[in-house]
Parts: sequence; C-alpha cells; structure tokens
Amino acid sequence: MAFATARRGLLTLAALFVLAGEAYAADAVRVGSKIDTEGSLLGNIILQVLEKHGVPTVNKIQLGNTQVVRGAIVAGELDIYPEYTGNGAFFFSQAGDAAWKNAQAGYEKVKKEDAEKNQLVWLTPAPANNTWTIAVRGDLAQKAQLTSLADLSRYLKQGGAFKLAASAEFIERADALPAFEKAYGFRLEQDQLLSLAGGDTAVTIKAAAQQTYGVNAAMAYGTDGPVAALGLQTLSDPQGVQPIYAPAPVIRAATLKQHPDIAAWLQPVFAALDEKTLQALNARIAVEGQDAKKVAADWLQQKKLL
Repeated sequence: MAFATARRGLLTLAALFVLAGEAYAADAVRVGSKIDTEGSLLGNIILQVLEKHGVPTVNKIQLGNTQVVRGAIVAGELDIYPEYTGNGAFFFSQAGDAAWKNAQAGYEKVKKEDAEKNQLVWLTPAPANNTWTIAVRGDLAQKAQLTSLADLSRYLKQGGAFKLAASAEFIERADALPAFEKAYGFRLEQDQLLSLAGGDTAVTIKAAAQQTYGVNAAMAYGTDGPVAALGLQTLSDPQGVQPIYAPAPVIRAATLKQHPDIAAWLQPVFAALDEKTLQALNARIAVEGQDAKKVAADWLQQKKLL
C-alpha cells in the first residue's frame, strides 16, 4: 500500500513536470526572420535582446521568404520578426498610396492597418531604407555610363548585353521588377533573367560579381554590404518607384501584452541601426563570412545594448 502511494506521488510529480514544461513552451517567444543576410542579422539581434532579459525563446530565424514568414505570424505560428514598412503596400494591396514613399507616413499606415486587421504591433523602426534596387558590375557601369535606372533603360533599348540575377519574388511581385520596368519603359526577357531560390541578395550579388551564367547585374537592397565590396554599383531610382523599407520589429499583440517591456528593450536597438551600420554589419556576414549570431552579439555588446 505504501509502495502504491509512493508510486502515485511519483506519477503526480512527473505530471507536474510535464505541465510545467508545457507552460514554459507556451510562454516562449517564437522569434523568426526572413532567409536573407539582413533577416538573419536582425532576427539574431531580437533573439539576443529577449534572451538577455530572461525571456524564453524559440529560434525560427531564416524561416523563409516574405510570404512564408508573414504567413506564419498572421497564422499565430510566430510571435515576433523583423519586417519592412514598405511591404505594407504589398500586404494591403495599396501600392498606389503615396504614403509608402514617406518614412513616417508609411510607418504610421502599416502600423494602423496591421493592428486593426491582424492584431500585430509595429515597434520602433530603424532609420534606414532597405529598398529594392538593381546593382550592376562596376565595369559595365563605367563602360555604359550607368548611374540610374533611366540610364539602364537607355542601355537596354540600344541592345546592350544584360542579365539580372534575382529571386522569383523580385521578378514576379508587382511592386518590384515589374514596377521598375513600367516606370522606366523597359522589359527584361526570360533569357535576361536568372531566378535564384530564396531571397538572399548576397547570392544574387555574388552571381553578378562572378558573372555566373553571364550575369552582370543583381537584385540588391539599399543596406547591402557586399555591393561595393564585390565591385558592383547600385543604380539610383530618380522616379522614386520603390517605397521606403524601414526595418522594424513586428510582434503579436498577445505576445506584447504578455511581455510589455519588449517594446522598450528594442527601441534603442533599432534606433541605432542606421543605413551605414546595417551595410557594415551585413558585409561582415556576406563578404567576410562571419556568423550572423556572432556579428549581432558583437555589435550589441559594443553599443552596450546587452
């Protein structure tokens, strides 16, 4: 009888441990990011700040492209991830709204829309613009005098040799390459495009630098570190086709309610991530081959943000 009582006690204790484990898992904040270099950097920054403050986390960094990661947080499968304000034009089918081309107006708009429709909260954005652009090899830029997308249009109409490495998302999304083609009056044929899996610009830039399959241009972002390091030149967008893409943490309202200090913890961190800082940190990962986790940790410690 005593043995049976003791055994029941052990089973009860085991059950409590299981329940405690489930509660811990339920409280853990699932931190995600996109698959590209900057996504990995920003995801690791968020993860490390939360862990420093004792918040249990689940690492889902580099989960996938924009559609995958966005779908995950809307479905409640992620709790926080870094996103870009300009993507609001795509999320809410409002590409024609001029607000997306103004940093503050775009932030306020996406913040309001996401709160109302998806119970998602946009925290403090970084003072940087990671807008989509096209970068060409330096030798091509010099020879053909290419400094802007208008110059590229002229060059293409003259029959200039051109092949672009890009993600399927950049090639297909209405607000990406098709928007450039429409605004500047050119069209790239299938044999002028090399579609690469994922959305990592480090891969597209490398393809242009190495002239993979004849590529001499690449999809790039405004904060990409490898562009200049690998001898490419970014083309300016004089017509302002692209929205402003300021990176910001996006968190589920329910998660923020559970951990209200997250907003205050991340505010000074993202405020310190200006364009030059992001370019330098991205270059350490994509050009020097450093681990994103270490780059994030080193920068946070250097800035005394941990």
